[in-house]
Amino acid sequence: MRLQLLASCSGGLVGLRRLGGLPRVAGSSSLGMARVLSIENVDQKTLEEVLQETSAALRGGGVVAIPTDTIYGVASLVSSNEGIERIYEMKGRRRDKALAICVSDVEQVYRWAKVTVPSSLLSRLLPGPVTTVFERGGDLNPALNPGLPLVGLRIPDSSFVRCLVEQCGCPLALTSANLSHSSSTLCTGVPRAVAAPGCGGGWRSHLSWRKRGRRGGQ
Repeated sequence: MRLQLLASCSGGLVGLRRLGGLPRVAGSSSLGMARVLSIENVDQKTLEEVLQETSAALRGGGVVAIPTDTIYGVASLVSSNEGIERIYEMKGRRRDKALAICVSDVEQVYRWAKVTVPSSLLSRLLPGPVTTVFERGGDLNPALNPGLPLVGLRIPDSSFVRCLVEQCGCPLALTSANLSHSSSTLCTGVPRAVAAPGCGGGWRSHLSWRKRGRRGGQ
């Protein structure tokens, strides 16, 4: 299975490892059934076209690879059972490993989770390379992380990703774009500078809150 659409930074997709039959490429504009679209140094009209094409692929049950504020991720719509299943199949990911969701602003965190901390605290943390973990809200697709009471939520410090969520009108199910148990898709073996923000050893912080404001994380 191939990724249906790829959005890239730095003029092309940099250093994606094999994922669901998609070979590693650098600076490519197309590959088989996949489309590679640049989102760096483009005018507003082009950016809007990329957002429209990407959101159309997602609404059709597709999976996309996109640069976030940390590393490349693969995403589907939270509402798409087909897209969620494709992510697990492509990554060879165990079904008991949860997927985080990506929203566009702090208000959306309150819609999809039972938040137990002030919005002022979330606004200080987000957008950024942080995954907040709360009790899941009742409106989340039951096919996303079935049986798990908690959900991880991100607001990446990436205007493209946030605009994409808004364009879709639905959160994204998001995880790293690598085969399970493999290293990051942005790897040191690429013979050029990796330009995605946050790569080169940067890892997301994970914070969680339970009832009564109890906090834990790493």
